[in-house]
Amino acid sequence: MKIAILGHGTVGQGVSEIINDAPAGKGTAQIDIAYVWVRPEKAHERPYYTANYQEILEDPTVDVIVEVLGGLEPARTMILAALEHGKHVVTANKAVVARYLVLFNQMAEKHRVKFYFESSVGGGIPWIINLERALRIDEVDSIHGIFNGTSNFILDQMTKTGASFEDVLKEAQDLGYAEADPSADIDGFDIENKLCISADIAYNTVIEPGDQLLKFGIRNITAADIAFFKEHNWVVKLLGRSLRKEDTYSFIIEPTLYLPGEIEAGVHDNYNYVGLRGTTIGKLSFNGQGAGKLPTAHALMQDLLDLQQGANHLYQDFDQKLVLDNRRSIRNYVIRTTLDLRQSFADYDLQQNGPYWLVADINAEDLHRKIAELIQQDEHIFFACLNRRAQAIL
Repeated sequence: MKIAILGHGTVGQGVSEIINDAPAGKGTAQIDIAYVWVRPEKAHERPYYTANYQEILEDPTVDVIVEVLGGLEPARTMILAALEHGKHVVTANKAVVARYLVLFNQMAEKHRVKFYFESSVGGGIPWIINLERALRIDEVDSIHGIFNGTSNFILDQMTKTGASFEDVLKEAQDLGYAEADPSADIDGFDIENKLCISADIAYNTVIEPGDQLLKFGIRNITAADIAFFKEHNWVVKLLGRSLRKEDTYSFIIEPTLYLPGEIEAGVHDNYNYVGLRGTTIGKLSFNGQGAGKLPTAHALMQDLLDLQQGANHLYQDFDQKLVLDNRRSIRNYVIRTTLDLRQSFADYDLQQNGPYWLVADINAEDLHRKIAELIQQDEHIFFACLNRRAQAIL
């Protein structure tokens, strides 16, 4: 099998490394890199580098395009062109998959090729393939997890060391976990993409990223917040969760408080934890490295080996019509603010402990709407949802 890699950054180099170092007898040893597409200014650096994508598309010996550019463009255009030229595509690009999964699948079916994207969610965790395996037998009505390794690293280090958010963010950037602009990781957009892809598959529907989906990240968390949570025997994680009920679904990304003995509380460093609930399998979860050069490249290689061996993934037509409804999700929330919340939450039971307020039994839609209003007055406001086992006492 001959492949062309689009982009040769961290993950692209990981794919090259696995192929070049493949032990004899492994399927990866039967995969050859014919081209690596790079920007024109880098095309002269290695013999197999090229800036001419048309050359790749018109080469009949190239079987698969491996897209690791990231972002929406030129990735979207190049993926579509590859499919139209009868080439399989595998990708790690969650942003483009979250928005164009149906289009890519339709184009792949039209041209009798495959579009695989295991590494777009969970990095090295075999999440997509096992979600699809569960769906061969079960209805899946729940998806939840710690989908972002960078935010988990930040929260974990703050909890372990008591350091400030700013100091730990810089450490994450120095280690290569966080970008210079960390917004996607700390504000929940990366999780949004991954949860959209997962829920699309789980519910056989189309959920598009956007403002209609509830998101609140960890940008405003402080060392004092972490200390307060520790005093109450809580561990904070940035969680994405979705629940399907009849013809509705919820979609919520928010900081969540767990007891130390719960599985989520024990997910450390830059690891991910993702899970589902199926009708017969019950709760099924996976824990592993959710990002990084070799873990993500490993997942890309699994897709390449599936293509090499003719293994088909689950076919979905994404035709279920569901309605977004976050009012069914009723939880307790802890809010930290300089504001007096008695008027804003007059209809709810409140507890107060200094700048921290506990709001009891409020639905997620109303909570996020009120926070969006309050943040206009207190730009540093922070909140976290209490998991059902966490005791709601301040």
